[in-house]
Amino acid sequence: MLDMLVVGGGYVGLSAAVAVKQAAPHLKVSVVEAAPEHVWKNDERASAVIAAAAKMLEIFGIWAEIEPEAQPITKMIVTDSRTSDPVRPVFLTFDGEVAEGRPFAHMIPNVAMVSALRGVCKRLGIDIRHGLGATELKTHDSHAGVTLSDGSTLESRLVVACDGVRSRLRDLAGIRTVTWDYGQSGIVATVEHERPHDGCAEEHFLPAGPFAILPLRNNRSSLVWTERTHDADRLVAADDLIFEEELERRFGHKLGALKVIGDKRAFPLGLTLARSFVAPRLALAGDAAHGIHPISGQGLNLGFKDVAALAETIVEADRLGLDIGSINILERYQTWRRFDTFRMGVTTDVLNRLFSNDAMPIRIARDVGLGIVDRLPRLKSFFISQAAGTAARDNPRLLAGQTI
Repeated sequence: MLDMLVVGGGYVGLSAAVAVKQAAPHLKVSVVEAAPEHVWKNDERASAVIAAAAKMLEIFGIWAEIEPEAQPITKMIVTDSRTSDPVRPVFLTFDGEVAEGRPFAHMIPNVAMVSALRGVCKRLGIDIRHGLGATELKTHDSHAGVTLSDGSTLESRLVVACDGVRSRLRDLAGIRTVTWDYGQSGIVATVEHERPHDGCAEEHFLPAGPFAILPLRNNRSSLVWTERTHDADRLVAADDLIFEEELERRFGHKLGALKVIGDKRAFPLGLTLARSFVAPRLALAGDAAHGIHPISGQGLNLGFKDVAALAETIVEADRLGLDIGSINILERYQTWRRFDTFRMGVTTDVLNRLFSNDAMPIRIARDVGLGIVDRLPRLKSFFISQAAGTAARDNPRLLAGQTI
């Protein structure tokens, strides 16, 4: 009998396993992952990790391993224009530090993050089984049984679903979602450029959606390029010459010649919010609980907040001799995380609708708003601390750099 079974071996699932096992070594924790064992090594993407989440990785003891691959975001600029505009005026700039020597976020290659998390799992004795998805969930008074795709069944006092926005476990538990499609897709690609970016991230609001340029090490940048779904599919299917020509129209020439490195992929964008984050013997975390628009770059970091809150709830309950999988305990986690998640979902939805709109009165209003914010240093400091996750009063201990 396991104490905690994590279904989903991505960043959120691995972090959940590490957070609990590190704080309570006597608990039996395992992870199952549907993807084959080495598929993560082919992931060429990178993710924005905010300052608060970096503190959690420090507590895990892996930040020193990740940091050489991480690119600090030292500055951010925001523009609002059309693709055809010859000049893109900058309406808003942010200094990238929330404290001396601590940037509000880093861009981290996914391979580096997963490698470090898998390494600490191994050191802690957390078993990871690959190529196995959940096909059935049965809950009992004292535990839950999860039947896997190979026909085997694992029993655990608590099951944590970290199996993505189309979570099979969420469906098996009968948890409904609020979902709608934006009719947009996010093109994700990595580009190499001639000149250095100096750690500057850029968010260009264009009529089809935001075009984000996020700095990576070695004169490279990660793109999150939002387009209408049919246009995104056409661009990804096009040859490199056509893709790079369209890219240059949006990226500009300030960093010199551009070259796409590796694959380019398009992912459909929408909003998915679980109506409940918990069920008997089950907790949802990460995209299984919430899938939001990438306009704020907060999707993964919301998952890390889930991990920190869930781990603290579980470990404190265990220290009191309580049943870590009981619905009363899990409700505490849900109360902690639900409002913040709902607020972020609504915020990203409103921002996407506001800035993916080319109506002139709306453009004028939003540009005036951005200009006002740019002239109020205290307000900008507030926004950057919110984005970094360092301003929340109810932050879990791990996000404050404290052990559970």
